[in-house]
Amino acid sequence: MPRFYFDLRDGAKFTPDDAGVELDSLETAQRVAAEAAAEAAAGIGRDRLLQDDAQDVRVEVRNEHRQRVLTVTVSLEIHWVEPPLAREAFGSIPPNPRTGS
Repeated sequence: MPRFYFDLRDGAKFTPDDAGVELDSLETAQRVAAEAAAEAAAGIGRDRLLQDDAQDVRVEVRNEHRQRVLTVTVSLEIHWVEPPLAREAFGSIPPNPRTGS
């Protein structure tokens, strides 16, 4: 069976997989990478979610020759939308943390 390596990138943090795991196919490796990316993204935590920066978690899959064959990315971005008339229509709206208004 082929061996696959699952390297994790969480922002600037890089965690290489030096051991790898034997799986029956690239399709199985894709499923494992997607599950790992989802779990890592769930671990971002509330403090980081409140930052204005986008959050990306990537799992880069390498084959037994250490060549990258697949990348799974989970992203989280928060975009504020505040129509000009929102304050008038709804009264008090919490200030936008980016602009303070």
